[in-house]
Amino acid sequence: MSAPRTSSNRPFRGGRRARPAGEPSSLALPPDRARVLLYVAFRPAAYALAVIVVAMLATLLTAGSDLTGLSGAVAAGWLAVHQVPLTIGTTTVGLLPVLATALVMWAAAREVVAATGSQPTRADIGWLFGAAAGGPLLVTAVCLAVTEDASGSIALQRPNPLAAFAWVLVLYLAAGAAGTVFRCRERIFDHLPYDALAAAYVAGRAVLRLSAASAVLIVAGLVVHWSQVGDTYSGAASFVDVLGLTLLSLVYSPNAVIAGVGVLVGPGVQFGDASVGVFTVVGGPVPAVPVLAAVPTGPAPLWWAVLLLVPAAIGVYAGVESARVSYDRPGAPWALLAAAGMGSAALTALAALAGGELGNFGRLGVELPIFALAVFAWLAVPGYAGLLYARTFLVSFPTPLLHHPDALFDPADAGYDDHDDDDLPGYPGPVAALPAGKLPDLPADTATSADRYTDLLEPPRVEPVGPQPPLDVEVVDGEPAEPGSRPLSDSADTEAEIVDAEVVEPDAADDATRDRR
Repeated sequence: MSAPRTSSNRPFRGGRRARPAGEPSSLALPPDRARVLLYVAFRPAAYALAVIVVAMLATLLTAGSDLTGLSGAVAAGWLAVHQVPLTIGTTTVGLLPVLATALVMWAAAREVVAATGSQPTRADIGWLFGAAAGGPLLVTAVCLAVTEDASGSIALQRPNPLAAFAWVLVLYLAAGAAGTVFRCRERIFDHLPYDALAAAYVAGRAVLRLSAASAVLIVAGLVVHWSQVGDTYSGAASFVDVLGLTLLSLVYSPNAVIAGVGVLVGPGVQFGDASVGVFTVVGGPVPAVPVLAAVPTGPAPLWWAVLLLVPAAIGVYAGVESARVSYDRPGAPWALLAAAGMGSAALTALAALAGGELGNFGRLGVELPIFALAVFAWLAVPGYAGLLYARTFLVSFPTPLLHHPDALFDPADAGYDDHDDDDLPGYPGPVAALPAGKLPDLPADTATSADRYTDLLEPPRVEPVGPQPPLDVEVVDGEPAEPGSRPLSDSADTEAEIVDAEVVEPDAADDATRDRR
């Protein structure tokens, strides 16, 4: 009889045939699994190509141009979405929008999530990764051939094929890995140290706070330089041009946010010969895009040094948060240091995508090595101060991460009560969500020793007071009977003797004893 169809033995969602337990995986693909892999390979690419075709058609029609260069423009759009530098005439365009890349990667990761089972095998993951990268690589090969053929009608040079394939492969493998990790997160997290999960949680929230602070800084700069924003729109001849400039600013807004993070943490951002930092501003030509109107042109005022308090405050709060969700202590802040490293790596990778060459303007972006060190320092040094403060005055015992991290510090939001009967005795409910294997080894000299965690995972035992008789000895009036007495299993005789027993009052028994004496 075949094994039942469950999510654990079905390799892909949508698969109709279940592989029995113990049967080796085969390279042969049934039709239903092949269809799922085709969706993973080509559906995100089809969506991206459809949007690119519509955008290029609208651009060519509004510019009054013919459609002879449509194929080359679509191929260039596909390569630009995947961060492949383009050369148009003698101008190199390496500063490409991160927002378009993020949307395409999100669609690819979502497709992988929908196609992955709850317990995929290595062969299933290999098929998924191959499909996720194989379809876009095929489209990239076609686009490279089209750019070479269209070089006669438009001034577009074919980019380096090795760089193009490398960018596409890395991006889609990363999207496939993200989708697989999200789908199998419970199994993966069970094999990771708890402090690693806490560090990832703290790092993600610190990155979001730095990005939000940078976005606020850019909006404030646009408000202050509102006249420059109007000047960028003054060259627009029609509503279509105004709409085009606005859309261009929107798609490049994530790039500007990453550049703003570079200003906040200290190293600043470069615009070719121009540069902007907290302490210095060097003037120079800047692209006439509305979102770049926030770039200051004059010398840096002294009060701009106050902006350094923003990353310092974010670092301190990251340390406090690490104290709340991890088992860090002042002598071993490993989760905090890991969070600083993860946050620095994530922002550095985003900065590498957000920067690049832009024709005669030169390179736009941050200096990656200095930027990485600055982010790590702002998260680690003030973070340690926050950890020390939190361990001294706020929390001496962490609250483990819940399934809903937003309800971490408010148990009412998590849907349980601190005094619920299902919780572990003697401690609030969040400890019940921490598996036994995740409990760290703490030194014996700390107030929260490892014995305390062990006691939380076992029900309390009531130890008897005083010596106890053996289980097979009868107890009479609180004293064990003499050896060789009647066994307890003789229940019928016991009941009869109980019925015929004489009830003697304690006082009368004492009087009879004195009389005999």
